[in-house]
Amino acid sequence: MRRTFTLALSALMAVSIAATATTALAQRRPSGDQGGGGDDDSAKKKKRDEEWNQPKAPLPQLRNAGPCPYVKVLYDASRYIEFKDGKEAASQAGFTGEIQSLTSGCAYKSDEPIKIRVEALFQLGRGPTAQGDKHTYRYWVAVTERNQAVIAKEYFDLPVSFSPGQDRVYTTQTIEQITIPRADAKVSGGNFEVLLGFDVTPEMAAFNREGKRFRVNAGQTAQNTSGQAGQAGTSTKQ
Repeated sequence: MRRTFTLALSALMAVSIAATATTALAQRRPSGDQGGGGDDDSAKKKKRDEEWNQPKAPLPQLRNAGPCPYVKVLYDASRYIEFKDGKEAASQAGFTGEIQSLTSGCAYKSDEPIKIRVEALFQLGRGPTAQGDKHTYRYWVAVTERNQAVIAKEYFDLPVSFSPGQDRVYTTQTIEQITIPRADAKVSGGNFEVLLGFDVTPEMAAFNREGKRFRVNAGQTAQNTSGQAGQAGTSTKQ
């Protein structure tokens, strides 16, 4: 599923970010030949070799003007686990979810806005106490100044349907375009972070923060395990 998240910064905020940027972008200039000598044929051969035998052959117009923003999952919101009556036990688990991986890329040059694309892999589960075969998860994407305040945050709904007997679903969410304006070319992507996480309760956040989790199928008999391959069985806390 594709999403679009466009960040609108006020002119004043953009100027403020420019003022707090710690490093300016290096101005790169191609170095010319040092010294003379050599005939025209040699010069032409050297130029041809540079053009055709360059290992990477990057296109300067496609290079970013600086580093990309950091993109990561907020640990406290990386997992979503419902517990019936607030009891932290595998047998009391309802709907669950986990952000398993992220991939991202960005593009910008000169003083243009930073455009970021993010793909997040979600594993979503249905525990013993889950009611029904459908659930809508909610997650958010936030842009912050690095290690500082949140600039913008947006929420997204993720509806999921579980087939009969199915206890987990994998889905990839694509945030197609996160756009961060820049006051000028001195503001690099390294000044920003993009964070993702589930919309969790304080209890869920505390559970995640303490590093608690369950091992799937731990403690099952060999017979039950072979008869329920691919399904979540009794779990124990690590």
